[in-house]
Amino acid sequence: MSTDETFFQEIGGHETFRRLVDNFYRGVADDPVLKPMYPEEDLGPAAERLTLFLEQYWGGPGTYSEQRGHPRLRMRHMPFKVNPDARDRWLKHMREAVEELGLPPLQEETLWSYLERAAFAMVNTFEE
Repeated sequence: MSTDETFFQEIGGHETFRRLVDNFYRGVADDPVLKPMYPEEDLGPAAERLTLFLEQYWGGPGTYSEQRGHPRLRMRHMPFKVNPDARDRWLKHMREAVEELGLPPLQEETLWSYLERAAFAMVNTFEE
């Protein structure tokens, strides 16, 4: 990796993030706790938002902010009951999606470490 290359570029850019998100939402589609948190009938709009957010976070295009403004992740997730069970389900599906990418160990750990921290930060209730 050159010193000017972003993590977004290093792991394969848009195609890698698209695969990650598509793999993740395949799991969410059948999850009885997570699926109801997505208001659209089709998970496509949510997948697009997550793809754009992750790409921007990792040094890709700033399309997410151009279209939606500041990410404000905690605020955007407040309408939903994100308890430890929901977090763990999210992490399960995301872990499977990350593993399907087949990234080198350092890149996988870099990506996973962020996703895990983000999931824990989104918990907004401890109620069942």
